Amino acid sequence: MFSERASPVQWLGPKRFHAPPLSLDELPPVDGLILSHDHYDHLDQATIEALRERVQGMGVDPRRVQEFDWWQGARHAGVQLTATPAHHFSGRTLWDRNSTLWASWFIQSGQERIFFSGDSGYFAGFKAIAERLGPIDIAPLENGAYDSHWPSAHMSPEETVQAFKDLRAKQLYLVHNSTFNLGFHTWHDPMDRVADIAEREGLPLATPEIGEVLTLGRPRQNQRWWKDLR
Repeated sequence: MFSERASPVQWLGPKRFHAPPLSLDELPPVDGLILSHDHYDHLDQATIEALRERVQGMGVDPRRVQEFDWWQGARHAGVQLTATPAHHFSGRTLWDRNSTLWASWFIQSGQERIFFSGDSGYFAGFKAIAERLGPIDIAPLENGAYDSHWPSAHMSPEETVQAFKDLRAKQLYLVHNSTFNLGFHTWHDPMDRVADIAEREGLPLATPEIGEVLTLGRPRQNQRWWKDLR
């Protein structure tokens, strides 16, 4: 998602707090694109149009696109992909609510096993995914845009930590925060609360600074880079 706003139009809607750390032209070669669901902060038409000759998406020959139900998957360029359950919803207009599926993803590349939550409320499916596909080396889990009025759509920080424990993953990587204002909490609240829990409980947390490259197996010191920012 490289556009300035997470919206069907670029003159209205949630606006980025910061520019992307690199431009579309600066992206390295792309072997494939994994989509979790069709919301505007995850599936951006301008981005897809810029990438469509290199990967897949809107306006692309359907033969280049693969769709999966939960627990289905495929192997591409040596990477095993499995679409897994999530507790969320879909839709890009008032008239297509839940007309497409949403998913989390299990990704195995070589010896590295990754679970990406997509967007999801907390549910028992995290334990089922771990039992069926574990072990998991790193888990990028959503943590942001939560509220007590929509617990089935997004996880609170405490639920994100519980999902990490359910998955029995080795590394927690926070995503879905610090780019768009999609909730009523402060932008740094998601990271503050999870970092506090991680410090108390000794959990392996990664909150990379925007643009930082995180390499599995390479030691790093996690920092609260956001603490002096407004």
